[in-house]
Amino acid sequence: MAKFRIFISSVQSEFASERRRLCDYIRQDALLGRLFVPFLFEDLPAEDQNAREAYLSEAARSDVYVGLFGERYGFEDEDGVSPTEREFDAATQHNRYRLVFIKQVAERHPKEQNLIGKAEQAVVRKAFDSYEQLQMAVYAALVRFLEVKEIVRISPFDASINTNASLSDIDERKVQSFINMAKLKRDYKLTLEKDGLLAVLMSLDLATEDGRVTNSALLLFGKNPQHFFRPSEVKCAQFYGVNVQKPAPYYQVFGGTVFEMCDQAVAFVMSHIDARIGNHSEEDDGVEYEIPVSAVHEAIINAIVHRDYTSNASVQVMLFRDRLEIWNPGRLPAGLTTAKLKAKHKSIPVNPILAYPTYLAGYIERLGTGTNDLVEMCVEKGLKAPEFIEDEDFCTIIWRKNMEIDTTEKNPPVNLADKETTEKDLEKDLEKDLEKDLERISKNQKRILDLILSNPYITQEELSKEIGINAKNIRNNIQKLKTAGLLTRIGPDKGGYWQVTIEKE
Repeated sequence: MAKFRIFISSVQSEFASERRRLCDYIRQDALLGRLFVPFLFEDLPAEDQNAREAYLSEAARSDVYVGLFGERYGFEDEDGVSPTEREFDAATQHNRYRLVFIKQVAERHPKEQNLIGKAEQAVVRKAFDSYEQLQMAVYAALVRFLEVKEIVRISPFDASINTNASLSDIDERKVQSFINMAKLKRDYKLTLEKDGLLAVLMSLDLATEDGRVTNSALLLFGKNPQHFFRPSEVKCAQFYGVNVQKPAPYYQVFGGTVFEMCDQAVAFVMSHIDARIGNHSEEDDGVEYEIPVSAVHEAIINAIVHRDYTSNASVQVMLFRDRLEIWNPGRLPAGLTTAKLKAKHKSIPVNPILAYPTYLAGYIERLGTGTNDLVEMCVEKGLKAPEFIEDEDFCTIIWRKNMEIDTTEKNPPVNLADKETTEKDLEKDLEKDLEKDLERISKNQKRILDLILSNPYITQEELSKEIGINAKNIRNNIQKLKTAGLLTRIGPDKGGYWQVTIEKE
Protein backbone atom coordinates (compact mmCIF):
# COMPACT_ATOMS: atom_id res chain seq x y z
CA MET A 1 0.00 0.00 0.00
CA ALA A 2 1.28 3.45 -0.92
CA LYS A 3 1.95 5.78 1.95
CA PHE A 4 -0.20 8.87 2.58
CA ARG A 5 1.63 12.10 1.78
CA ILE A 6 1.61 14.82 4.45
CA PHE A 7 2.27 18.43 3.46
CA ILE A 8 3.55 20.50 6.41
CA SER A 9 2.76 24.17 5.90
CA SER A 10 3.84 27.17 7.98
CA VAL A 11 5.99 30.28 7.95
CA GLN A 12 9.34 28.50 7.66
CA SER A 13 11.38 30.94 9.75
CA GLU A 14 8.90 30.90 12.63
CA PHE A 15 8.49 27.12 12.83
CA ALA A 16 11.86 25.89 11.50
CA SER A 17 12.52 23.68 14.53
CA GLU A 18 8.97 22.35 14.85
CA ARG A 19 8.79 21.49 11.12
CA ARG A 20 12.00 19.45 11.21
CA ARG A 21 11.25 17.68 14.50
CA LEU A 22 7.70 16.86 13.43
CA CYS A 23 8.90 15.48 10.11
CA ASP A 24 11.52 13.29 11.83
CA TYR A 25 8.99 12.08 14.40
CA ILE A 26 6.46 10.98 11.76
CA ARG A 27 9.15 9.11 9.85
CA GLN A 28 10.44 7.29 12.94
CA ASP A 29 7.21 6.46 14.75
CA ALA A 30 6.38 2.73 14.57
CA LEU A 31 2.84 3.31 13.27
CA LEU A 32 2.98 6.66 11.48
CA GLY A 33 6.26 5.86 9.72
CA ARG A 34 4.68 2.85 8.02
CA LEU A 35 1.67 4.74 6.70
CA PHE A 36 2.76 8.36 6.11
CA VAL A 37 5.54 10.21 4.32
CA PRO A 38 5.92 13.87 5.35
CA PHE A 39 6.98 16.63 2.95
CA LEU A 40 8.91 19.81 3.74
CA PHE A 41 9.47 22.43 1.05
CA GLU A 42 13.05 22.94 2.26
CA ASP A 43 13.81 19.29 1.44
CA LEU A 44 13.14 19.80 -2.29
CA PRO A 45 16.32 19.45 -4.36
CA ALA A 46 17.46 22.51 -6.27
CA GLU A 47 15.87 22.50 -9.73
CA ASP A 48 14.62 24.83 -12.43
CA GLN A 49 11.05 25.21 -11.16
CA ASN A 50 9.01 28.16 -9.98
CA ALA A 51 8.88 28.04 -6.14
CA ARG A 52 5.18 28.87 -6.00
CA GLU A 53 4.31 26.16 -8.50
CA ALA A 54 6.39 23.65 -6.52
CA TYR A 55 4.79 24.19 -3.13
CA LEU A 56 1.27 24.56 -4.50
CA SER A 57 1.67 21.37 -6.50
CA GLU A 58 2.77 19.48 -3.39
CA ALA A 59 -0.08 20.91 -1.31
CA ALA A 60 -2.60 19.92 -3.99
CA ARG A 61 -1.41 16.33 -4.38
CA SER A 62 -0.79 15.51 -0.72
CA ASP A 63 -3.34 13.43 1.17
CA VAL A 64 -3.10 15.38 4.42
CA TYR A 65 -2.42 19.09 4.90
CA VAL A 66 -0.88 20.03 8.27
CA GLY A 67 -0.88 23.78 8.89
CA LEU A 68 1.08 25.40 11.72
CA PHE A 69 -0.23 28.91 12.37
CA GLY A 70 1.37 31.31 14.82
CA GLU A 71 2.46 34.91 15.12
CA ARG A 72 3.74 35.81 11.64
CA TYR A 73 1.93 35.87 8.32
CA GLY A 74 5.08 35.55 6.25
CA PHE A 75 6.28 36.86 2.90
CA GLU A 76 3.54 38.45 0.77
CA ASP A 77 3.46 38.13 -3.02
CA GLU A 78 2.32 40.79 -5.47
CA ASP A 79 -1.28 40.15 -4.42
CA GLY A 80 -0.47 40.49 -0.71
CA VAL A 81 -0.96 36.75 -0.03
CA SER A 82 1.56 34.57 1.82
CA PRO A 83 2.71 31.08 0.71
CA THR A 84 1.08 29.61 3.83
CA GLU A 85 -2.33 30.95 2.85
CA ARG A 86 -1.81 29.86 -0.76
CA GLU A 87 -1.04 26.34 0.44
CA PHE A 88 -4.11 26.24 2.65
CA ASP A 89 -6.29 27.42 -0.26
CA ALA A 90 -4.78 24.79 -2.58
CA ALA A 91 -5.49 22.02 -0.07
CA THR A 92 -9.05 23.33 0.33
CA GLN A 93 -9.63 23.57 -3.41
CA HIS A 94 -8.52 19.95 -3.93
CA ASN A 95 -10.53 18.64 -0.93
CA ARG A 96 -7.51 17.49 1.04
CA TYR A 97 -7.82 16.34 4.67
CA ARG A 98 -6.81 19.48 6.57
CA LEU A 99 -5.38 19.66 10.07
CA VAL A 100 -4.57 23.05 11.57
CA PHE A 101 -2.55 23.59 14.76
CA ILE A 102 -2.55 27.07 16.24
CA LYS A 103 0.28 28.18 18.49
CA GLN A 104 -0.74 30.25 21.52
CA VAL A 105 0.99 33.63 21.19
CA ALA A 106 0.48 37.08 22.72
CA GLU A 107 0.01 38.90 19.39
CA ARG A 108 -0.59 37.91 15.76
CA HIS A 109 -0.21 39.64 12.46
CA PRO A 110 -3.70 40.79 11.39
CA LYS A 111 -3.55 38.73 8.21
CA GLU A 112 -2.48 35.66 10.19
CA GLN A 113 -5.51 36.16 12.44
CA ASN A 114 -7.71 36.34 9.35
CA LEU A 115 -6.16 33.13 8.02
CA ILE A 116 -6.93 31.39 11.32
CA GLY A 117 -10.48 32.67 11.08
CA LYS A 118 -10.76 31.17 7.61
CA ALA A 119 -9.38 27.84 8.81
CA GLU A 120 -11.69 27.71 11.82
CA GLN A 121 -14.74 27.57 9.58
CA ALA A 122 -14.43 23.93 8.51
CA VAL A 123 -11.24 22.12 9.52
CA VAL A 124 -9.89 20.04 12.38
CA ARG A 125 -7.87 22.45 14.53
CA LYS A 126 -6.02 22.34 17.84
CA ALA A 127 -4.16 24.89 19.96
CA PHE A 128 -0.68 24.16 21.32
CA ASP A 129 1.92 25.83 23.54
CA SER A 130 5.00 23.65 23.09
CA TYR A 131 6.48 21.25 20.56
CA GLU A 132 5.65 18.30 22.83
CA GLN A 133 1.99 19.27 22.83
CA LEU A 134 2.07 19.74 19.05
CA GLN A 135 3.59 16.29 18.56
CA MET A 136 0.91 14.59 20.66
CA ALA A 137 -1.87 16.50 18.89
CA VAL A 138 -0.55 15.58 15.43
CA TYR A 139 -0.23 11.92 16.47
CA ALA A 140 -3.83 11.80 17.71
CA ALA A 141 -5.15 13.59 14.62
CA LEU A 142 -3.34 11.25 12.22
CA VAL A 143 -4.64 8.20 14.09
CA ARG A 144 -8.18 9.59 13.68
CA PHE A 145 -7.46 10.07 9.94
CA LEU A 146 -6.48 6.40 9.66
CA GLU A 147 -9.69 5.40 11.41
CA VAL A 148 -11.79 7.55 9.04
CA LYS A 149 -10.05 5.94 6.07
CA GLU A 150 -10.58 2.51 7.72
CA ILE A 151 -6.87 1.81 7.36
CA VAL A 152 -6.74 0.83 11.02
CA ARG A 153 -9.76 -0.77 12.63
CA ILE A 154 -8.05 -1.05 15.99
CA SER A 155 -6.30 2.13 17.07
CA PRO A 156 -3.15 2.20 19.19
CA PHE A 157 -4.13 1.34 22.76
CA ASP A 158 -3.48 4.75 24.28
CA ALA A 159 -5.49 6.61 21.62
CA SER A 160 -8.39 4.14 21.39
CA ILE A 161 -11.86 5.07 22.58
CA ASN A 162 -13.04 2.73 25.33
CA THR A 163 -16.54 1.63 24.32
CA ASN A 164 -17.34 0.36 27.83
CA ALA A 165 -16.66 3.67 29.58
CA SER A 166 -18.03 7.20 29.72
CA LEU A 167 -17.31 10.52 31.41
CA SER A 168 -18.98 9.18 34.56
CA ASP A 169 -16.01 6.83 34.98
CA ILE A 170 -13.62 9.78 35.29
CA ASP A 171 -12.86 11.07 38.79
CA GLU A 172 -12.92 14.89 38.76
CA ARG A 173 -10.85 15.01 41.96
CA LYS A 174 -8.04 13.22 40.18
CA VAL A 175 -8.33 15.58 37.22
CA GLN A 176 -8.20 18.56 39.58
CA SER A 177 -5.08 17.14 41.25
CA PHE A 178 -3.48 16.81 37.81
CA ILE A 179 -4.43 20.39 36.90
CA ASN A 180 -2.79 21.66 40.09
CA MET A 181 0.45 19.83 39.26
CA ALA A 182 0.41 20.75 35.56
CA LYS A 183 -0.20 24.43 36.33
CA LEU A 184 2.76 24.46 38.71
CA LYS A 185 5.12 22.45 36.49
CA ARG A 186 4.15 23.52 32.94
CA ASP A 187 1.84 26.52 33.39
CA TYR A 188 -1.21 24.54 32.22
CA LYS A 189 -4.03 27.01 31.50
CA LEU A 190 -7.37 25.19 31.66
CA THR A 191 -9.50 24.78 34.80
CA LEU A 192 -12.45 22.61 35.69
CA GLU A 193 -14.43 25.59 36.97
CA LYS A 194 -14.07 27.69 33.84
CA ASP A 195 -13.62 25.14 31.05
CA GLY A 196 -15.25 21.98 32.34
CA LEU A 197 -14.17 18.34 32.51
CA LEU A 198 -14.72 17.54 28.83
CA ALA A 199 -12.67 20.52 27.61
CA VAL A 200 -9.76 19.53 29.86
CA LEU A 201 -9.82 15.95 28.58
CA MET A 202 -10.12 17.09 24.96
CA SER A 203 -7.12 19.41 25.37
CA LEU A 204 -5.11 16.28 26.21
CA ASP A 205 -6.63 14.19 23.38
CA LEU A 206 -8.29 11.98 26.00
CA ALA A 207 -11.91 12.44 24.89
CA THR A 208 -14.05 13.26 21.88
CA GLU A 209 -16.52 16.12 21.53
CA ASP A 210 -19.44 13.76 22.18
CA GLY A 211 -17.99 12.70 25.55
CA ARG A 212 -16.37 9.37 24.71
CA VAL A 213 -13.14 8.72 26.63
CA THR A 214 -9.94 6.96 25.65
CA ASN A 215 -8.10 4.15 27.41
CA SER A 216 -5.49 6.72 28.46
CA ALA A 217 -8.14 8.85 30.17
CA LEU A 218 -9.15 5.88 32.33
CA LEU A 219 -5.55 5.01 33.21
CA LEU A 220 -4.79 8.62 34.16
CA PHE A 221 -8.02 9.73 35.86
CA GLY A 222 -10.36 6.74 36.15
CA LYS A 223 -12.31 6.07 39.33
CA ASN A 224 -11.21 2.44 39.10
CA PRO A 225 -8.75 1.83 36.22
CA GLN A 226 -8.30 -1.85 37.11
CA HIS A 227 -12.00 -2.43 36.43
CA PHE A 228 -11.18 -1.84 32.75
CA PHE A 229 -7.56 -3.02 32.68
CA ARG A 230 -6.99 -5.72 35.28
CA PRO A 231 -3.24 -6.23 34.56
CA SER A 232 -2.53 -2.50 34.92
CA GLU A 233 -0.97 -3.02 38.33
CA VAL A 234 2.48 -2.69 39.83
CA LYS A 235 3.65 -5.68 41.86
CA CYS A 236 6.43 -4.94 44.32
CA ALA A 237 8.55 -7.44 46.22
CA GLN A 238 11.63 -7.27 48.42
CA PHE A 239 14.11 -10.14 48.78
CA TYR A 240 16.88 -10.25 51.37
CA GLY A 241 19.39 -11.91 49.01
CA VAL A 242 20.39 -11.50 45.38
CA ASN A 243 17.96 -14.12 44.02
CA VAL A 244 14.21 -14.74 44.17
CA GLN A 245 13.67 -16.82 47.29
CA LYS A 246 10.42 -17.63 49.06
CA PRO A 247 8.96 -16.43 51.23
CA ALA A 248 9.28 -12.83 50.15
CA PRO A 249 9.50 -10.69 53.30
CA TYR A 250 7.47 -7.94 51.67
CA TYR A 251 5.10 -8.21 48.71
CA GLN A 252 2.44 -5.71 47.71
CA VAL A 253 0.26 -5.11 44.67
CA PHE A 254 -0.63 -1.51 43.84
CA GLY A 255 -3.48 -0.38 41.62
CA GLY A 256 -5.11 2.95 40.85
CA THR A 257 -4.16 5.50 38.22
CA VAL A 258 -0.77 5.85 36.55
CA PHE A 259 0.13 8.57 39.06
CA GLU A 260 -1.06 6.56 42.08
CA MET A 261 0.75 3.39 41.02
CA CYS A 262 3.97 5.33 40.53
CA ASP A 263 3.71 7.10 43.90
CA GLN A 264 2.98 3.88 45.78
CA ALA A 265 5.69 1.83 44.07
CA VAL A 266 8.31 4.54 44.68
CA ALA A 267 7.24 4.74 48.34
CA PHE A 268 7.60 0.96 48.63
CA VAL A 269 11.18 1.03 47.33
CA MET A 270 12.28 4.05 49.37
CA SER A 271 10.89 2.54 52.58
CA HIS A 272 12.99 -0.60 52.08
CA ILE A 273 16.42 0.82 51.22
CA ASP A 274 19.08 2.50 53.35
CA ALA A 275 18.64 6.15 54.27
CA ARG A 276 20.35 8.67 56.52
CA ILE A 277 19.72 12.23 57.64
CA GLY A 278 21.73 14.60 55.48
CA ASN A 279 22.43 18.34 55.71
CA HIS A 280 18.96 19.39 54.51
CA SER A 281 20.34 20.23 51.11
CA GLU A 282 19.51 16.76 49.89
CA GLU A 283 16.20 15.84 48.29
CA ASP A 284 13.25 14.97 50.51
CA ASP A 285 13.86 17.29 53.46
CA GLY A 286 17.36 16.18 54.33
CA VAL A 287 16.86 12.41 53.97
CA GLU A 288 19.61 10.96 51.78
CA TYR A 289 18.84 7.58 50.24
CA GLU A 290 21.36 5.11 48.87
CA ILE A 291 19.55 5.35 45.50
CA PRO A 292 18.31 8.83 44.49
CA VAL A 293 14.53 9.14 44.77
CA SER A 294 14.45 10.80 41.36
CA ALA A 295 16.20 7.79 39.78
CA VAL A 296 13.73 5.32 41.27
CA HIS A 297 10.84 7.55 40.23
CA GLU A 298 12.18 7.87 36.66
CA ALA A 299 12.60 4.12 36.22
CA ILE A 300 9.17 3.26 37.62
CA ILE A 301 7.18 5.92 35.74
CA ASN A 302 8.93 4.87 32.51
CA ALA A 303 7.90 1.26 33.10
CA ILE A 304 4.28 2.22 33.79
CA VAL A 305 3.89 4.69 30.92
CA HIS A 306 5.83 2.84 28.21
CA ARG A 307 4.59 -0.70 28.89
CA ASP A 308 2.50 -2.77 26.50
CA TYR A 309 -1.04 -2.44 27.86
CA THR A 310 -2.35 -5.18 25.59
CA SER A 311 -0.28 -7.69 27.58
CA ASN A 312 -1.78 -9.63 30.50
CA ALA A 313 1.42 -9.14 32.51
CA SER A 314 1.98 -6.44 35.12
CA VAL A 315 4.87 -4.13 35.90
CA GLN A 316 7.11 -5.78 38.49
CA VAL A 317 9.44 -4.00 40.91
CA MET A 318 11.87 -6.34 42.66
CA LEU A 319 14.31 -5.11 45.30
CA PHE A 320 17.31 -7.34 45.96
CA ARG A 321 20.23 -6.90 48.29
CA ASP A 322 22.45 -5.59 45.50
CA ARG A 323 20.04 -4.12 42.93
CA LEU A 324 16.59 -2.88 42.00
CA GLU A 325 14.92 -4.49 38.97
CA ILE A 326 11.91 -2.93 37.22
CA TRP A 327 10.28 -5.19 34.63
CA ASN A 328 7.56 -4.11 32.24
CA PRO A 329 5.81 -6.04 29.46
CA GLY A 330 6.73 -4.89 25.99
CA ARG A 331 9.72 -4.12 23.83
CA LEU A 332 11.53 -0.99 22.70
CA PRO A 333 10.08 0.93 19.74
CA ALA A 334 11.64 0.35 16.32
CA GLY A 335 14.85 2.33 16.02
CA LEU A 336 15.78 2.17 19.71
CA THR A 337 18.23 -0.26 21.26
CA THR A 338 19.40 -0.79 24.84
CA ALA A 339 22.74 0.76 23.83
CA LYS A 340 21.05 3.90 22.47
CA LEU A 341 19.16 4.35 25.75
CA LYS A 342 22.41 5.34 27.46
CA ALA A 343 23.21 7.98 24.82
CA LYS A 344 21.22 10.93 23.52
CA HIS A 345 18.25 9.72 21.52
CA LYS A 346 15.02 11.09 20.12
CA SER A 347 11.72 10.70 21.92
CA ILE A 348 9.79 7.71 20.57
CA PRO A 349 7.15 7.04 23.27
CA VAL A 350 5.28 3.75 23.06
CA ASN A 351 2.10 5.42 24.36
CA PRO A 352 2.42 9.12 23.44
CA ILE A 353 -1.14 10.07 24.43
CA LEU A 354 -0.58 8.51 27.86
CA ALA A 355 2.91 9.98 28.24
CA TYR A 356 2.09 13.64 27.58
CA PRO A 357 -0.08 14.29 30.69
CA THR A 358 2.61 12.68 32.87
CA TYR A 359 5.07 15.15 31.36
CA LEU A 360 2.71 18.05 32.08
CA ALA A 361 2.35 16.89 35.69
CA GLY A 362 6.13 16.74 36.14
CA TYR A 363 6.27 12.95 36.51
CA ILE A 364 8.39 12.89 33.35
CA GLU A 365 10.74 15.88 33.36
CA ARG A 366 11.84 15.84 29.73
CA LEU A 367 10.38 13.71 26.98
CA GLY A 368 12.96 11.41 25.39
CA THR A 369 15.76 11.97 27.92
CA GLY A 370 14.55 9.89 30.85
CA THR A 371 17.06 7.06 30.51
CA ASN A 372 19.92 9.52 30.01
CA ASP A 373 18.90 11.33 33.19
CA LEU A 374 18.58 8.03 35.04
CA VAL A 375 22.15 7.05 34.16
CA GLU A 376 23.49 10.48 35.14
CA MET A 377 21.68 10.50 38.49
CA CYS A 378 23.06 7.11 39.50
CA VAL A 379 26.62 7.80 38.34
CA GLU A 380 26.67 11.17 40.14
CA LYS A 381 25.60 9.30 43.29
CA GLY A 382 28.63 7.04 42.93
CA LEU A 383 26.62 4.02 41.84
CA LYS A 384 27.36 1.69 38.98
CA ALA A 385 25.62 2.80 35.76
CA PRO A 386 22.13 1.27 35.35
CA GLU A 387 21.66 -1.53 32.85
CA PHE A 388 18.85 -2.10 30.35
CA ILE A 389 17.82 -5.56 29.19
CA GLU A 390 15.41 -6.39 26.38
CA ASP A 391 14.22 -9.98 26.18
CA GLU A 392 10.59 -11.07 26.13
CA ASP A 393 10.04 -8.12 28.47
CA PHE A 394 12.04 -4.97 29.20
CA CYS A 395 14.06 -4.54 32.39
CA THR A 396 15.87 -1.64 34.02
CA ILE A 397 18.47 -2.56 36.65
CA ILE A 398 19.59 0.07 39.17
CA TRP A 399 22.54 -1.07 41.24
CA ARG A 400 22.59 -0.36 44.96
CA LYS A 401 25.62 0.86 46.92
CA ASN A 402 28.67 -1.40 47.04
CA MET A 403 28.35 -4.16 49.63
CA GLU A 404 29.71 -7.59 50.24
CA ILE A 405 27.39 -10.21 48.76
CA ASP A 406 27.20 -13.79 49.96
CA THR A 407 27.88 -15.76 46.77
CA THR A 408 27.05 -19.10 48.38
CA GLU A 409 23.31 -18.73 47.85
CA LYS A 410 22.00 -21.91 46.29
CA ASN A 411 19.17 -20.68 44.11
CA PRO A 412 20.10 -19.47 40.60
CA PRO A 413 19.11 -15.95 39.49
CA VAL A 414 15.54 -15.53 38.29
CA ASN A 415 14.92 -15.56 34.57
CA LEU A 416 11.94 -14.74 32.42
CA ALA A 417 10.89 -18.36 32.12
CA ASP A 418 10.58 -18.62 35.91
CA LYS A 419 8.97 -15.22 36.44
CA GLU A 420 5.34 -16.21 35.85
CA THR A 421 5.56 -19.13 38.29
CA THR A 422 7.30 -16.99 40.88
CA GLU A 423 4.64 -14.29 40.57
CA LYS A 424 1.81 -16.80 41.06
CA ASP A 425 3.56 -18.28 44.11
CA LEU A 426 3.97 -14.83 45.64
CA GLU A 427 0.31 -14.04 45.02
CA LYS A 428 -0.72 -17.28 46.77
CA ASP A 429 1.41 -16.31 49.77
CA LEU A 430 -0.22 -12.88 49.80
CA GLU A 431 -3.72 -14.37 49.68
CA LYS A 432 -2.94 -16.67 52.61
CA ASP A 433 -1.64 -13.75 54.67
CA LEU A 434 -4.70 -11.70 53.76
CA GLU A 435 -7.02 -14.48 54.90
CA LYS A 436 -5.20 -14.72 58.24
CA ASP A 437 -5.38 -10.96 58.73
CA LEU A 438 -9.07 -10.79 57.87
CA GLU A 439 -9.84 -13.45 60.48
CA ARG A 440 -8.66 -11.01 63.15
CA ILE A 441 -10.76 -8.02 62.13
CA SER A 442 -14.43 -7.17 62.47
CA LYS A 443 -17.18 -7.20 59.88
CA ASN A 444 -17.22 -3.38 59.75
CA GLN A 445 -13.46 -3.28 59.20
CA LYS A 446 -13.76 -5.75 56.33
CA ARG A 447 -16.48 -3.56 54.85
CA ILE A 448 -14.22 -0.50 55.16
CA LEU A 449 -11.41 -2.30 53.33
CA ASP A 450 -13.79 -3.42 50.55
CA LEU A 451 -15.05 0.13 50.03
CA ILE A 452 -11.54 1.57 50.03
CA LEU A 453 -10.33 -1.03 47.53
CA SER A 454 -13.14 0.02 45.18
CA ASN A 455 -12.51 3.74 45.75
CA PRO A 456 -9.22 4.80 47.44
CA TYR A 457 -10.49 8.42 47.58
CA ILE A 458 -13.58 7.64 49.65
CA THR A 459 -14.01 9.95 52.65
CA GLN A 460 -14.75 8.95 56.24
CA GLU A 461 -18.13 10.65 55.92
CA GLU A 462 -18.92 8.54 52.84
CA LEU A 463 -17.79 5.40 54.67
CA SER A 464 -20.13 6.26 57.51
CA LYS A 465 -23.09 6.60 55.16
CA GLU A 466 -22.29 3.41 53.22
CA ILE A 467 -21.82 1.21 56.29
CA GLY A 468 -24.45 2.85 58.49
CA ILE A 469 -22.33 3.56 61.58
CA ASN A 470 -21.39 6.92 63.06
CA ALA A 471 -18.22 8.89 62.32
CA LYS A 472 -16.62 8.04 65.66
CA ASN A 473 -16.89 4.31 64.97
CA ILE A 474 -15.43 4.83 61.52
CA ARG A 475 -12.43 6.66 62.99
CA ASN A 476 -11.90 3.94 65.61
CA ASN A 477 -12.05 1.15 63.03
CA ILE A 478 -9.69 2.97 60.69
CA GLN A 479 -7.21 3.45 63.53
CA LYS A 480 -7.36 -0.29 64.32
CA LEU A 481 -6.73 -1.12 60.65
CA LYS A 482 -3.75 1.25 60.62
CA THR A 483 -2.36 -0.30 63.79
CA ALA A 484 -2.75 -3.77 62.25
CA GLY A 485 -0.74 -2.63 59.25
CA LEU A 486 -3.64 -3.15 56.86
CA LEU A 487 -4.36 0.48 56.01
CA THR A 488 -2.21 3.52 55.22
CA ARG A 489 -3.10 7.10 54.41
CA ILE A 490 -1.17 8.56 51.46
CA GLY A 491 -1.10 12.36 51.40
CA PRO A 492 -3.16 14.84 53.42
CA ASP A 493 -6.67 14.25 54.80
CA LYS A 494 -8.02 16.43 52.01
CA GLY A 495 -6.63 15.47 48.60
CA GLY A 496 -4.93 12.24 49.70
CA TYR A 497 -6.10 8.64 49.37
CA TRP A 498 -6.15 5.29 51.19
CA GLN A 499 -3.87 2.35 50.53
CA VAL A 500 -4.66 -1.19 51.67
CA THR A 501 -1.39 -2.88 52.64
CA ILE A 502 -0.41 -6.42 53.52
CA GLU A 503 3.04 -6.85 54.99
CA LYS A 504 4.57 -10.20 55.76
CA GLU A 505 6.67 -10.79 58.81
